[in-house]
Amino acid sequence: MGLFDKLGFKKKETLDKGVEKSREGILNKLGKAFAGKDRVDDETLDELEQILITSDVGVNTTLEIIDRIEARVAKDKFVTQQELQSMLREEIVDLLQDNAEDKPAEFDADFKIKPHIVLVVGVNGVGKTTTIGKLAHMYKQAGKNVILGAADTFRAAAVDQLIIWSERADVPIVQQGQNADPASVAFDTVSAAKARGADIALIDTAGRLHNKKALMEELAKIKRVMGKVVDGAPHEVILVLDASTGQNAMQQAKAFTEAVDITGLALTKLDGTAKGGIVIGISNELSVPVKYIGLGEQIADLQVFDRGGFVSALFGE
Repeated sequence: MGLFDKLGFKKKETLDKGVEKSREGILNKLGKAFAGKDRVDDETLDELEQILITSDVGVNTTLEIIDRIEARVAKDKFVTQQELQSMLREEIVDLLQDNAEDKPAEFDADFKIKPHIVLVVGVNGVGKTTTIGKLAHMYKQAGKNVILGAADTFRAAAVDQLIIWSERADVPIVQQGQNADPASVAFDTVSAAKARGADIALIDTAGRLHNKKALMEELAKIKRVMGKVVDGAPHEVILVLDASTGQNAMQQAKAFTEAVDITGLALTKLDGTAKGGIVIGISNELSVPVKYIGLGEQIADLQVFDRGGFVSALFGE
């Protein structure tokens, strides 16, 4: 087995283990629903609908999946439970594909504009700063020149935490401590990235949703000052969500998309929850692609999201 084969196997193994709780819950429910049946009927589809909803896929996305499957069942007439499970996987991958590029961008992919500026948003406690640290590590391992910006100046702990992650990932950081102007930190980070010839800058921001107007104004200011230094900055706005909170994550996502133009999602803590279906619901309802998933505490436990691999892991091969 070559190096790339080993890395691919390790990635799959981490993904399989990371969604184990969600997979066990879904497969157990499917097993009970299909027990003793050799073909699909209306009752089976009703049970499948309940399984998806209780797996945190969400009502709207579930109904869309069921509608698609019903159309195929009606066309094919006789459908076995094995064929139904294949249909289920195909339709979910197709839903996720509607919100994503044809191929996920790996960490070693080239950027159209350098420095590539990424703004990271999300409420406190979802793993936002940790995700930035892991992204920095992944990009560094892929040979990228990375710089961090600590623009979440509302909490001293956020700045301190990002400094620790910059040391772990061995990448430089721009920070002005607590209560500094976030836009000033963002401006300095982008300026430093440009001056040092960095490939990518990852900028942490405050996640306060109790006042969306203030959040919008702050992020608009940050985007304005960054755009003065590098054209089109930020090139990505990544929203970090805690997958273990299920439908609460969905509500956070909707609130943030009302305040900010989100370009991608990072779902954390998938390894500690049975609510992995939320990944499907959020991506579909918001028409925003999932870019990254967090599958553990280690610095390397972050993966570029691959919809086919995820669905296979979630529903079993």
